[in-house]
Amino acid sequence: MGQKKLQRFAEIETFPNVLIYPEGMQGKWHEFFHNNHPVTLELACGKGDYTVGMARMFPERNIIGVDLKGNRIWRGAKTALDNNLKNAAFLRTQIDKLNNYFAPGEIGEIWITFPDPFLRQSKSKKRLTHPKFLQLYQPLLAPGATINLKTDSAELYEFTKMVVELTGCTVLENIPDVYAMPEVPAILQIQTHYEKMHLADGRTIRYLKFQLPAAPLDWRSINLPSDEAAVSGEY
Repeated sequence: MGQKKLQRFAEIETFPNVLIYPEGMQGKWHEFFHNNHPVTLELACGKGDYTVGMARMFPERNIIGVDLKGNRIWRGAKTALDNNLKNAAFLRTQIDKLNNYFAPGEIGEIWITFPDPFLRQSKSKKRLTHPKFLQLYQPLLAPGATINLKTDSAELYEFTKMVVELTGCTVLENIPDVYAMPEVPAILQIQTHYEKMHLADGRTIRYLKFQLPAAPLDWRSINLPSDEAAVSGEY
């Protein structure tokens, strides 16, 4: 590991807005933020561009970026500290451990911005919109909570649309080309490090916003067709 990474790992341990595998946080985030504002998560937040952007845009929300890689978290956490964004925080942990850190109904919104699409079919269960993850999120979400996906991956976008349909989710917004819109909503104008790279390459940015069904999900009972079927719509 390089010296710069080692230095950043050491620094985030001293940052007041970074929690590393914390214990006893379920139902306690209002105490951490010293308010009762709703909680929004950015999953696989990377450098925390959306976490910081949303914290600036929505001071009435508490925004938490979640990622395993401390070297990336350092950037967003440092920016939030430098800008005195007291409603932004970062949680270093695995995303499949979310239920260790949040109580039922504690999360008001989830953003998934440019995650690894895990294009190989054999790794589809690692996709953050796979029914396995939707089942994980479901009890943690407050009534009316939404999940937002922003991606350059046509495969992940089509896969997620298929999952949404098969699991009985409600689609609230479906934008196949964000920057083809006459007026891009402010929330979608926030750009991550990867989005800027993708736009420079001429890639299309896609967005999907949905709500989970009220009935409990059982991901093992959902028979997902192949990725090819998702892309073609033949399912």
